[in-house]
Amino acid sequence: MRKARVTINEVAAKARVHASTVSRVLNEETRSMVSKPVADRVLGVARKLGYEPNPLAAGLRTRRSRTIGVLIPDLTNPVFPPIVRGIAQTLHDAGYVVVLADSNNDVREAQAIVAVLRARHVDGLILATAQREDPIVEDCVEHGIPLVLVNRSADKTPVATVATDDDLGIHLALEHLLELGHRRIAFVGGPQSTSTGYVRYRAFLAAIKERGLDIDRRMIVNGKAFSELAGKESLAKIIETEGVSFTAVVAANDLLALGCFDALEQHGLRCPHDVSVTGFNHMPFVDRFTPSLTTVHIPHRELGVKSAELLLERIANPGIQPRTIRLRPHLVVGRSTRALGAREEAPVVAQIAR
Repeated sequence: MRKARVTINEVAAKARVHASTVSRVLNEETRSMVSKPVADRVLGVARKLGYEPNPLAAGLRTRRSRTIGVLIPDLTNPVFPPIVRGIAQTLHDAGYVVVLADSNNDVREAQAIVAVLRARHVDGLILATAQREDPIVEDCVEHGIPLVLVNRSADKTPVATVATDDDLGIHLALEHLLELGHRRIAFVGGPQSTSTGYVRYRAFLAAIKERGLDIDRRMIVNGKAFSELAGKESLAKIIETEGVSFTAVVAANDLLALGCFDALEQHGLRCPHDVSVTGFNHMPFVDRFTPSLTTVHIPHRELGVKSAELLLERIANPGIQPRTIRLRPHLVVGRSTRALGAREEAPVVAQIAR
């Protein structure tokens, strides 16, 4: 027969104190309100009786569940596990449990998941799924739910955000290609409904213009997803309609870049001998691909850590103004880029920017 859970009332009776005193002692945040001899006696009795706290009951009393909801768009995308690891470790150290969910890049699914998390009274949310105009974000802000966006931002709704400086990242990729002598550069972007897709696209246009080059919109395609298939289809569209008048491609993330590899191979082209390719995000294992990918590194774990810290700050101080933290990226040079006109047998030296 299953042993009944020991209650606070039983601990109180054995320790000869009121149940409210036991409650204060068992909560580290209120333990100082009770004298040390009484607190020690209560803790000793609780251990002897095998008392285990009931998180659901405690949540009803304190209106705190000690859980945080984390929503990501695609669990199979290698970028997100290190971000989630940073979030989970930081929140664990602060006494919270993470409830992780995957929206599968579906807005309606994201809405349904957030509704369930809110019904379970999570103490806050970290969203990596936010759209530029997102009803989930607007609703959470309106109802005062502690919220932080990670690797995404919202256009109009003021909300706490931790993201990479995407504008700088695209400039770094383009500058690298220009230094290698490339001038006809195509762009394969992501969904314009997301901040990462929109900002990286606008940054590419701005960087091209700043360097006095002509913007050829026939060599720019923004895909419907940040996926390998979208990258393949986007670059194939450019090749099939405009031919191969470009010598390099800037892709808005690494999965898109891998799709570009597929499109080039499909059309009998080699990377980097015929076309150089850059990615963005430096997801795990891109150095193992053939060729290894030149990409913009974002600090994955730090994104997670900072977003968790920002959420804890908002939980502790609900009235503070939301702030944005932007982390600096750097370029990691692999073998997917090389100097224009370089002899085929000339090696491409891999460098890692620090």
